[in-house]
Amino acid sequence: MPEDSGVSSENSGDAVSVIVADDQSAVREGLAALLSTLPGIVVAGQAADGDAAVELVAAVSPQVALMDLNMPGCDGVAATRRITADHPGTRVVILTTYADDESIIGALQAGALGYLTKDATRTEIGRAVLAAAAGQAILDPGVQKRLLSAATRAIDPPTPPATPDEGDLTPREAEVLRLIAAGQSNREIARTLFVSEGTVKTHVNRIFAKTGSRDRAQATRYAFTHGYTDPVP
Repeated sequence: MPEDSGVSSENSGDAVSVIVADDQSAVREGLAALLSTLPGIVVAGQAADGDAAVELVAAVSPQVALMDLNMPGCDGVAATRRITADHPGTRVVILTTYADDESIIGALQAGALGYLTKDATRTEIGRAVLAAAAGQAILDPGVQKRLLSAATRAIDPPTPPATPDEGDLTPREAEVLRLIAAGQSNREIARTLFVSEGTVKTHVNRIFAKTGSRDRAQATRYAFTHGYTDPVP
């Protein structure tokens, strides 16, 4: 159930209103107390899980929700997705102990505007809340490094132009050929493989050259006859 912070509207003025969602009561209450000491910020309530956070946002319309990720029932990612979809006036800042790629990307894809780990300082948390209220993203430096590393890994290394006698397809070209045979367009293949459409076109051209195909239909037949996919019954 949502918990009322007990802050009166006459104390809020033009301050940024924030709710705190964390399943650990000591952490939640400590954060609420910390935020209450920061100028320009007023705590509008506390929630012990994701469902309670969504209910509280609907009830008090805070400018910012400071959200933990690992909570029972509705977790922080699911709650963030619901809040950003149903209450776009509320910005979500994640404050969690987790800084792995899956947690970071999942939270940002759900609509979180900020992401901090729980070793953030009082000043950093306050800055993130105020920035989010102004529509600005604040990411922990370690989070930024992990995102940059993930983006770098997703970029295919450059390869020299293919020639017809170059031999077997590379693993990535074989993957693209399978998706061509499955009927996917270049745009759909790009989304599936998390690469640009231009990169897909380059792979397709190399596949055509290596397989002697003039079009996607011939490439599909090549895929079926050379074991790159199972024939359609």
